[in-house]
Amino acid sequence: MPKTIVITGASDGIGAAAARRLHRNGHRVVVVGRSPHKTEAVAHELGADHFLADFTDLDDVRRLAADLDRACPRIDVLANNAGGIFGDRTRTTDGFEKTFQVNHLAPFLLTDLLLDRLLASRASVIQTSSSGARLFGRLAVDDLDHDKDFTPQLAYGTAKLENILFTRELHRRYHARGLSAAAFHPGAVATGFATESDSFMKRIYSSRIGRAFMASPEKGAEQLVWLAESTPGTDWISGTYYEKHRPARRTNPQATDDDLARRLWERSAELLRERTH
Repeated sequence: MPKTIVITGASDGIGAAAARRLHRNGHRVVVVGRSPHKTEAVAHELGADHFLADFTDLDDVRRLAADLDRACPRIDVLANNAGGIFGDRTRTTDGFEKTFQVNHLAPFLLTDLLLDRLLASRASVIQTSSSGARLFGRLAVDDLDHDKDFTPQLAYGTAKLENILFTRELHRRYHARGLSAAAFHPGAVATGFATESDSFMKRIYSSRIGRAFMASPEKGAEQLVWLAESTPGTDWISGTYYEKHRPARRTNPQATDDDLARRLWERSAELLRERTH
């Protein structure tokens, strides 16, 4: 049965490749992106609805949630795919470190604002995470902005770890009410990833040699497409982080800490309340 699938970060790379594949397979895809030109181009190609949102501005996320709620009587899949690694430590207009906000706090807010629609649709929420969670992630709930120890790699790895913990807690809180959640690592994919970063990852992703060993965006999108189209509980396990279509064998030790997942959720919600008062 065709599904309504909302994909953030769908104007390029893995998100655009997944949108194209899912559209070809007969689903209604809703394209969300930051760049007006790129987002409109993908949406026009597919004949799909599209919405613009810059995740460095949480008011944009709130507008996006309201727009999606009006446009989509049901949402079968929300793919929180937007994200990236950035350069020097900067704060958004909302006052948060950019990597933390774009990769975790904005999709956390979007999911929360759409929760009633997602529950009514018995939806799946999919997070594009990364093996960077294992390689670089180190989460301290009392310092989510990395005021004490910021590096681009640490901020990115921790944000990808937060994606996994968010998935775990989303499952714990809402799976009994019909919601399913999964996170996945797409692999090293030859996209525009890290172009805004000053880290060593920019050199790798912009290197001809480095890109020669990377997968295509279409290959990187395969797990997102699989999770979106298949059946949780039958084809995949809710609350789980996947690599290569299987539950990851190795993860950051913090990624399985249920108490940490709960505290991250509570602190994220608290930070959002503080900024709206």
